[in-house]
Amino acid sequence: MKLLTLGLLTCAVALSGADIPRVEEMKGKTVLLFTPHPDDDAFCCGGTLALLARNGNRVYVVIYTNDDKGSYDPDMTGERLARIRKSEEEAGNRALGIPSDHLIWLGHHDGMLEYVDSKSLVEQATGIIRRYRPDVVMAVDPGAESVRWHKTDHRMAAMNTLDAVRAAEWHLYFPNQRLQQGLEPWRVPELLFFYVLDKDANVQVNIDPVMDKKLAAALSHVSQFEPGVHKYNPDWKPEDRKKAEDEVKSMLRRRDGHYVESFRYATEFNQY
Repeated sequence: MKLLTLGLLTCAVALSGADIPRVEEMKGKTVLLFTPHPDDDAFCCGGTLALLARNGNRVYVVIYTNDDKGSYDPDMTGERLARIRKSEEEAGNRALGIPSDHLIWLGHHDGMLEYVDSKSLVEQATGIIRRYRPDVVMAVDPGAESVRWHKTDHRMAAMNTLDAVRAAEWHLYFPNQRLQQGLEPWRVPELLFFYVLDKDANVQVNIDPVMDKKLAAALSHVSQFEPGVHKYNPDWKPEDRKKAEDEVKSMLRRRDGHYVESFRYATEFNQY
């Protein structure tokens, strides 16, 4: 069992629609998103991130892995792929209005997050939460299909982030951070979970006004689409770019004729 997960996943307060803020109207907040790979942030919620950045929120993205494994190109090496994915992530976030110095790279190997020492990984994420003191944490929903059925990095990122959210508020967890680094405990007020099941989503963000930014961010990840997955080339052919754009659009949810990104919003948690 992971270090701190027990008892965290149950929402202690039932939220009605009136209790949930409009994400697209948030202003002046610090938002900290934890993503398993460099690309999940663009694919899951690039439109929402663009809206948050446009509204003057301070958006930071924590990337657990360097994504150095996901290529069929026989000439690709892990080191080269990690450099490519880092460059693509930086380009994608620039398109959303998030500068490169707001990206926090933890540097773990793709597919190996589950084999990193659990306590060390929780401590790493806890320190980041205490340092940035976010108003909102965004994370993979632990009930997502990619967590239940496959994707070890998604599974680990979901649970580890929740463990860190809980640990961050109690001073007796990782007291060395307070004593040696001056990091005081921090209680995260709001959470937005992405990659949610339809039945669990209680927030729908209309991203029509920033669809161009969403697509630009997603299509910055050239190596994640064909033909780049099998033979990497940084330059799109027009027909390949069009196929990739159609693929991104096909993955998006539509509600009342609008493109939306879905989330599960939560606040307080059962601590016992």
